[in-house]
Amino acid sequence: MSFTVAIVGRPNVGKSTLFNRLAGKKLALVDDTPGVTRDWRSADGHVGGLSFTIVDTAGLEDVTDDSLEARMRRQTEQALERADVALFLIDARSGVTPLDRHFARLLRRSKTPVILVANKAEGKVGMPGLFEAFELGLGDPVPLSAEHGEGMADLVEALLPYAPKDEAPAPRGRRGRAAKEPEPATLDEVEGIGDQPEPEEEKAKPIHVAIVGRPNVGKSTLLNGLIGEERVLTGPEAGMTRDAIAVDWTWRDRPFRLVDTAGIRRRARVDEKVEKLAVADALRVIRLAQVVVLVVDADQILDKQDLTIARMVIDEGRALVLAVNKWDAVENRALALKEVEDKLQASLAQARGMQVVTISALRKQKLDTLLDAVLQTYEVWNRRVPTAQLNRWLSGVLEHHPPPLVEGRRLKIRYMTQVKTRPPTFALFVNKPMDLPESYQRYLVAGLRDTFDVPGVPLRLVLRKRKNPFAES
Repeated sequence: MSFTVAIVGRPNVGKSTLFNRLAGKKLALVDDTPGVTRDWRSADGHVGGLSFTIVDTAGLEDVTDDSLEARMRRQTEQALERADVALFLIDARSGVTPLDRHFARLLRRSKTPVILVANKAEGKVGMPGLFEAFELGLGDPVPLSAEHGEGMADLVEALLPYAPKDEAPAPRGRRGRAAKEPEPATLDEVEGIGDQPEPEEEKAKPIHVAIVGRPNVGKSTLLNGLIGEERVLTGPEAGMTRDAIAVDWTWRDRPFRLVDTAGIRRRARVDEKVEKLAVADALRVIRLAQVVVLVVDADQILDKQDLTIARMVIDEGRALVLAVNKWDAVENRALALKEVEDKLQASLAQARGMQVVTISALRKQKLDTLLDAVLQTYEVWNRRVPTAQLNRWLSGVLEHHPPPLVEGRRLKIRYMTQVKTRPPTFALFVNKPMDLPESYQRYLVAGLRDTFDVPGVPLRLVLRKRKNPFAES
């Protein structure tokens, strides 16, 4: 993108709504509760022919201590410093508040240019607040309605001076068109994947890694430790992360897109609407990730909720890596590793051979080992087995352990082929697919996993029946 636009303002003035409007997708969580956004997040923005990077930030609070609000403010200031221009939002319906005046004074001293935006200015209710905005000393306010898409032509006109000359759109009438209603975020916007990209293309594309787990297990600390900066908020408070925050990053010349997600608690314990939205966002990221790193606490390794999340990842067909965090605090490590092994064998047999890495995100211990495990698992997830090798193996299996009899007759397994990767999926052609026992299917899957070295990733077997070429159509 050619330039960066940061959206700032006090809580609940519509920053995330405007972010979604400019991004064209519902990426940021939006609710009437103040303070929903805590970490800044970015996306590609487009409006009126302009293209830029749009940054959503947390609401500004007048605090300077080490509280959560103060840390959120420092995150916003960090995003503001990186921006080429800032949109300072006020609520036209509420008018100019003392907090607006306070931050207007700070923004006037900032090195980043500021455009004053009066949001929620539709109708006559917002007119008094729009006139009050002139007193902030930040120039003429731009009236708009982020929710309804009104006033976008005026916003384009205000942003034009900050766009590169060769990318500036052709002049348009002031009325213009309202920006389109944001659509639900899709695979591409939430760190999604293609079906089966070519190998040479694959090396240039980032590996999409989702970091998931229960609240307060160290997911955000892990993201910060990997990229080497305080990109997302961390602290002792559980449930701090709400929006799924994506960070583009390169390690050993390999591009990654790391996504930090909200902690996923048991459904019965999720009461607040904002937490429900955050958990839904985390589940969406899991569905659209490539590799999922499940972070667990070394003091409570693979409890019931951890196993529920792991099964969810496997059911979605994603590659899974287990990161046991806070390992530096474990006293009997041999016993803890044995506990992990037993639980995986008993409860996650469908991902036998999963990579398990013991780390300390806070001390940045064994993070390179974790990334090596991610790359190895990603490679297995993309593995393809030639059809000739599959059928030679299948012939040997059928000879030594044929399928059981059904109504006194032997089932006939014709052949097998791999129909897709990500995850590896195999089609088995049988004369009576509905009669092949589940136990024999599990036997075949275990044999595939061992023979062709496909450990730790979901492996799917699809039963098919060959069409009779002489049957009437």
